[in-house]
Order: sequence, then structure tokens, then C-alpha cells
Amino acid sequence: MSVKVVALIKALPTVSREEFLHHWQVEHPKLVWQLPALERYVQNPAIEHRKGWPFDGMAELHFPSVAAVAHAFATPEADVLREHEEAFIGELTWFLADETNVTQP
Repeated sequence: MSVKVVALIKALPTVSREEFLHHWQVEHPKLVWQLPALERYVQNPAIEHRKGWPFDGMAELHFPSVAAVAHAFATPEADVLREHEEAFIGELTWFLADETNVTQP
């Protein structure tokens, strides 16, 4: 069973949107792709809006199994990843999910 880590992200309040997006979209991917068994990585930055959103973005990290997720985040590569996140992420909430495609009736 394929699973994904769904991470809901709030930027550090001390970084601008531009700084947050640079860290996340330019610097961070090369670190994320070092995780063993990662199959797909998707970033979903929140669209700028007159009203603030509860999160600045969401990331999806796809793995072949729950065991692969556990292994990936127990590696030195994950330690480097988490250290980098301290530069731009204020809060990160995550869960594991499977995906169900819903077709139009």
C-alpha cells in the first residue's frame, strides 16, 4: 500500500512570504529528495489572499509503505531536513494518509 505524509505548514512569523517560499521551494527540495524510498514530492503553497489562511502551505511526500516512512525519517538525511526546516517553518503538523480517487457519478 502506498502512503503519503501530509504536512500542514506555518511559516516562522519572522520570515517574509518571499523568504519562506525561497527556503521551501528552492532550497528544501534537494534535501527532501535525499530521503530513502521517496517516490513523489508535492508542494502546495497557499494562495495569497486578503484574509490570512490558517496554513502557509501543505506538502505531500509519497512512500511505498508506512515502514518506508518510518525508515526514511530515522535517517541522517531526515536530521538534515529537520535542521533546515528550523530556518523557515514555525509549526508543522503531519499525518499519514492513503489516497482515494473519487470519480464523478
